[in-house]
Amino acid sequence: MTPGARRAAVLAVLGTSLLAAVVVAVASGSVAVPLGETARILVGLAPDDPRWTVVVESVRLPRALTAALAGAALGVAGLQMQTLFRNPLADPFSLGVSSGASLGVALVVTGAGTAAGGFTAGFAAAGRVGTVGAAALGGALVLSGILALSRLVRSAVTLLVIGVMAGAAATAVVSLMLTWTDPLRAQQFVAWGLGSFAGTTWADLGVFGPVTLAGLAVAWLSAKPLNALLLGENYARTMGLNVRRARLVTLLGASVLAGAVTAFCGPIGFLGIAVPHVARRLIGTSDHRVLLPATLLCGAVAALLCSVASHLPGGGVLPINVVTALVGAPIVIVVLLRSRRLDGAVS
Repeated sequence: MTPGARRAAVLAVLGTSLLAAVVVAVASGSVAVPLGETARILVGLAPDDPRWTVVVESVRLPRALTAALAGAALGVAGLQMQTLFRNPLADPFSLGVSSGASLGVALVVTGAGTAAGGFTAGFAAAGRVGTVGAAALGGALVLSGILALSRLVRSAVTLLVIGVMAGAAATAVVSLMLTWTDPLRAQQFVAWGLGSFAGTTWADLGVFGPVTLAGLAVAWLSAKPLNALLLGENYARTMGLNVRRARLVTLLGASVLAGAVTAFCGPIGFLGIAVPHVARRLIGTSDHRVLLPATLLCGAVAALLCSVASHLPGGGVLPINVVTALVGAPIVIVVLLRSRRLDGAVS
């Protein structure tokens, strides 16, 4: 089998796996819905029990679509960051977007109800919409600062360090706020920080879906510049690539994807680091014209499987970040052990 035929076969298998994972994710939950009946509802047929239609269409299908979109977004954003910074451990949140979103949510959770909480009280009164808005605003503010600095910094490594430091500063502020806030409010923030694909409505998907698809479209259009950046920024310049503009577009696209996921699902960890490496292993190439769709499909499948694994047999539900950490941590360890660059640095 030629390399092209093999890659096409891998993409076909991943596409089929995605459809199967959606069905399994929709069938999973505290209320038992037979797999066959779930498939009937998804194709528009009436099930034996009409109540199953409500469960599937109103709760589980939005949850599954949210998981698929979030996994695809985090996987692609992670691939963009790893290529741009030439770092196998870079992830979608390397630039502090997640920390900025967390700071926004922390301001709402801890500020509402206090003397200084006049502004944040409006967000808190809006419930989930307010939380999503605060997360998006916090992430956007940090992103604006990073993008402004990207025009002044020539080295991608320096920009990465600045992003990490900005994220650390935001996290420190959040920790300080939680130290002095009411324990019940702190618990609300901790619950948000554990991540969840549940609770997303069709109205949420009306915003989350288009924003995510726009970010994925930007990533697809940047496939050729990313291929040039694989060999380093200096080589890319000799090929006629406007490195500064390519960096700006890549940062903006990846940050929009990561920010949208964080706003609607919380800070979902490990998928952005682990999924690109799995996709590279499966597809056998670093060509982003093939690697991007493979990463998108791998991310969607991985998030759906994590969503399924989070539902315990007795009806309990594990936080998504617990599952993604258990799955992603071994992959990251393998990357560390296999990385010649890191091994050389240690020796």
